[in-house]
Amino acid sequence: MTMTAPTRPVPVAPTARRRVLGVDAARGVALLGMMAVHALYVTDDQGRETWVGLVATGNAAALFAVLAGVGIAFLTGRARVRGGAGARRAAASLTARALVVGALGLAVGGVTDPEVATVILAYYAVLFLLAIPLVLLPTRLLVAVAVLGAAGIPFLSHVVRGHLPPPDLDNPSPSWLVTDPAELVRELFLTGSYPALSWLPYLAVGLAIGRADLRSPRLAGWLAGGGAALGAAAAGVSAMLLGPGGGTGRIVAASSGLDPEDLHAVLTVGPDGTTPPTTLWWLAVDSPHSSTSLDLARTTGIALAVLGVMLLLDRVRHPVLTAVRAPLAAAGAMTLTFYTLHVLFLNSPVDVYDPVPGYVVQVVAVLLLGLAWRASAGRGPLESLASAAGTRVARWVG
Repeated sequence: MTMTAPTRPVPVAPTARRRVLGVDAARGVALLGMMAVHALYVTDDQGRETWVGLVATGNAAALFAVLAGVGIAFLTGRARVRGGAGARRAAASLTARALVVGALGLAVGGVTDPEVATVILAYYAVLFLLAIPLVLLPTRLLVAVAVLGAAGIPFLSHVVRGHLPPPDLDNPSPSWLVTDPAELVRELFLTGSYPALSWLPYLAVGLAIGRADLRSPRLAGWLAGGGAALGAAAAGVSAMLLGPGGGTGRIVAASSGLDPEDLHAVLTVGPDGTTPPTTLWWLAVDSPHSSTSLDLARTTGIALAVLGVMLLLDRVRHPVLTAVRAPLAAAGAMTLTFYTLHVLFLNSPVDVYDPVPGYVVQVVAVLLLGLAWRASAGRGPLESLASAAGTRVARWVG
């Protein structure tokens, strides 16, 4: 995540310069949250959400996606990319990074049980591709894309998915490229656990924020307060529509083919990426991973609030806070590497732990390894691979 001059849309300098620790710390929060969703129980024996489900499910992944947009803003000089050579270099760099992350995501997905972890990396790679036209837009238009996309894409998705086969919802793997490439495209873009088109607003929001002055306490305060207000408002609107508005009854009436327990889970814990296309009242739901407008608004608000708080804490100089923030930011600077290792660990014979001890072991490991790696090597190994691919391809086309 290197800051470069606006005239250089592709990073060529070491990442160690002028990192914004608040952004790295927010990435660390997203990483630990996604690890918690995979390693701990998100529901109890009665099907009710645990505190992990309430706090992390959906929110951690959304934060991850918003920060992807912030990171892409850094890669493109924190300014609008103009046409010509700059646009070619930016497109080449993002495409190369997408190919690296996508190949890694398919490889990890091929060895990962979806009951253990739903791998986000292949979907994340598609977001890099979708970012190519976005980096050409002025910031105000990015904000408009985020707002209109959050309002319109879930509706269009609902209509289109009603005419598509049910999703597989397995982790995409290399075999899909041969056995069912059409299904791979459908799931990555529209019907899967992290549908990239529905998540486009997260990316646009992150890009717009990444171009702003992230060291401004005023901006950080607006992000924290405005994000919290947006999240609360979206949750309140959903509660009104589903309760007094009669939405829950309409959904139940249109879902006679669903098992009651499954229906309850979709309404509370959340579905696997998208809601059933049985009635438009599903768009009133804000449950995690439902990819509705209200879900996007609620989780975007939470993501902005977390980022704002982390940026505000950047300005606080206290030994205890520094001791906590430093390893969190170090781990956040290596989310691609640590996320991959985390998923592989969960699917390996090495994971012999019960959920809570296993999570604690992983958290301690990524925090300590992150500090050690930052002090000795700087950028993480998978981050270096993706960066090198992007930089070399950009230079080749430029």
